[in-house]
Amino acid sequence: MWAAEKKGFKAWLQLEKSLSDHSVDAYLRDIEKLTQFFLFQPNAPSIENIRLTDLQAFLKWISGLGMTASSQSRIVSGIRSFFKYCLQENLVRQDPTALLETPKLKRSLPDFLSVDEINRIVQAIDLSKPEGERNRAILETMYSCGLRVTELVNLRMSSLYPELGFIKVTGKGDKERLIPIGNTALKFIGIYRSQVRAHADIQKGYEDILFLNRRGAGLTRQMIFILLKDLVRKADIKKTVSPHTFRHSFATHLVEGGADLRAVQEMLGHESIITTEIYTHLDRAFLRETLQKFHPAFQD
Repeated sequence: MWAAEKKGFKAWLQLEKSLSDHSVDAYLRDIEKLTQFFLFQPNAPSIENIRLTDLQAFLKWISGLGMTASSQSRIVSGIRSFFKYCLQENLVRQDPTALLETPKLKRSLPDFLSVDEINRIVQAIDLSKPEGERNRAILETMYSCGLRVTELVNLRMSSLYPELGFIKVTGKGDKERLIPIGNTALKFIGIYRSQVRAHADIQKGYEDILFLNRRGAGLTRQMIFILLKDLVRKADIKKTVSPHTFRHSFATHLVEGGADLRAVQEMLGHESIITTEIYTHLDRAFLRETLQKFHPAFQD
C-alpha cells in the first residue's frame, strides 16, 4: 500500500532533509503503521482522500494498542512530515494533519550525573589496556562537549582544532557547529593519538575517524553504550546511564553554573530553544546551596 509514495518519501528524507538512515527508518515505520491501520478498514481511503477524522481514528487505534503518549507524538511527527512531502509533490491538495492534535506529553526531567559520579566512571577505566586511553579520551570528550553518540563516533581528526580549543561537529540534518573543548579532553585525545592510534593498523576509509576499534575501524553506537554500561557497573553507580546521560550532565552543569541558555542551545545543536529549556531544572541541593549563599533569609 502506497509503495511509490513511500519510496519517494524515503528519497525526500535522505536527499532534501539529509536525515540519517536511523531517522529515515523511524519515519518509514511511522507511515507503515498508518498503512496497517487502513488495511483493517473496509473502505480504506486513498492518500488524496484522507481526512482529519481518519487520522484521529488512527490515533485512537494506536492509543488502544497501549502506545505511550511520547510514542504517539513521534508517530504524529512522522505523519506530518509524510503529508508535507505529499503536499509538495502535489499528491494531495490539502494537508489533513494541519489540525491534528499531538498527544499531551509529560515533560520529564532528564537524569544526569554529578561531577563526582562522572569522575568515578572515568576512574573505573583500566588504563593498563590500550583501549583504556581511548576510552578515557572518549568520556572526556563526551562530557566536555555534550556530544550526541552519533556525533562522537563520527568525529574526525580533521575536525579538531586544539590550538583554538574547538572541535567541529556534524549534527542532525548535516548541520555543522563549532564547540569549545576543554584542556583535559584535549590532553587525553593527544595521549590516545600518540600512544595508541598512531600504532593502529587503520582500515581503508577510516583514516580520518578519531576513535577506532582494535581492528582499525570506526566504533558503533552500540559499542559506546556497552563500554559505558560496563564502567557504570564498575563504578557502582545505580543510575541508568547512557551516552545521552553525559550530554544531559554537560548541559545541566552549564546551566547550574549560570551559562546563558542560548549558548547552551548552540553547543548542543538544538534547533529550538524550547528543547534546551528542559535543562533549566536544578537539583534541590544546588538550589538550597544557592539560597544559603545569597539569600539573607537563609543565612545565620
